[in-house]
Amino acid sequence: MPPKTPEDPEQNPYDLLEISQEATEAEIRTAYRTRSLKVHPDRNRNDPNAAQKFHALTTASTLLLDPLRRLALDAQLRLQAAKKQRFASYDNKRKVMVSELEEREKEFKKARMAKEQERTARESENTRIREEGRRMREQREKELELQELERQCARTKSESNGIVEEESLAPPPPSDLDTTIRIKYALSSCPALSTASALTAHLRRYGEIDEETVVMSQKAKKSKKSKGLVDGEMIVTALVPFNQLGAAFAVVSSAESLKERGMDVAWAGGSEPPILGWLRERGELRGPAANRAEPLPTKPTPEGTTFGSFPSSFPALDDVTPPPPPAAKAGIDYESLTLLRMREAERARLEKEILEAEATEGG
Repeated sequence: MPPKTPEDPEQNPYDLLEISQEATEAEIRTAYRTRSLKVHPDRNRNDPNAAQKFHALTTASTLLLDPLRRLALDAQLRLQAAKKQRFASYDNKRKVMVSELEEREKEFKKARMAKEQERTARESENTRIREEGRRMREQREKELELQELERQCARTKSESNGIVEEESLAPPPPSDLDTTIRIKYALSSCPALSTASALTAHLRRYGEIDEETVVMSQKAKKSKKSKGLVDGEMIVTALVPFNQLGAAFAVVSSAESLKERGMDVAWAGGSEPPILGWLRERGELRGPAANRAEPLPTKPTPEGTTFGSFPSSFPALDDVTPPPPPAAKAGIDYESLTLLRMREAERARLEKEILEAEATEGG
C-alpha cells in the first residue's frame, strides 16, 4: 500500500521528517537530506516502495518550506488536536449513551440477522416438508399402482386358471370311430360268424348295432407258426359300429375273455377314444356294462354235429345258404335316403381302411 501524502490529515509531514512543528527552515532541509538518503531508490533497489517513500519525503519538505501552505497545515493540525482534546473531555454519561446506542445498534443487527436466519430456516423446512410430501405421495402412488397391477395379474391368472379349468373340463370333440370296434378272428375258430348278420347277432348282447354299417373282410393268410395259423386259413376282419359308446367299451373291456375264444378285439381307431378318458375323470365310467362272454356259437354239420377248425368238418358249399338281402323299404323319404347314403359312404371308407391295414400287415 503506497504511503499517504502530506495533504492527508492522517499523514503528518512533521512526522515524516521526524521534526517538531517549531523547526526552522534549516532544520527542515537537514532532516529532508538525512531522510531522503536513507530511502533513495538507488540505495534501496530491493524495496519496491522506495520511490514512493522518497516522493512522500520530497512532498513533505516542499510543503513545509512554503510558508503559506505550512501556515494552513499548522492550522489544520491545531484543529485536529483540539477535536481530540474535546472528545477526550466527554463526560461518562455521554460515553454511556454512546455505548448504549452502539450496543442497541448491535442488538438490532443481531436480531435482524437472527430473524433472517429464522426465515431462511423456516423456508428450508417448508421446502423439505414439501419435498418429503411429494416423495411420500409418489411412493404411495407407486404402491397403489403396484397393488393394482398385482390385482390385475391375480385377476388375469384367476381368469386363465378358470379358462384352463373350463378347457380341461370340456369334453373332447366326438369322432366317427368312438363307438366302432375292430374284431379279427380266424374263420376256422368261429365258423358260425362268417357273415355280418351272424357277427351282429352274436355281439348284440353288448348293445344295439346297425347291421347295415358293419364292414367285414375275409382274406387268406400265410401261415405263421408264432400265431398258430394254418396255410391258407381265412382271417376275418370286421369293423362293428355300436349305437352307444358304453356297448363298444363293454366289448373292448371283455377283450381278454374274447381272445381266449380266438377273437382279437380292439378299438377301430387304434387307441381308446379321448371321450372315455374324460368320462373316467368325471367318474361316469364305471366299467364294462356287457354280460360275461358267452361261448361262441357253432354251426351244426349235416351229420348233426358241430364242426370245429378241421376242414373235414366244414359243410359243403351247397349246404351254405347266404343270408337273404334286406328287403327294400317302400316309400323311403328324402331324410332316410340321405342317412342311407351317409352310411354307405362310411362303410366304403371303413372297407378301404381295412384293406390298407391288411396290405400293410401282409407286406
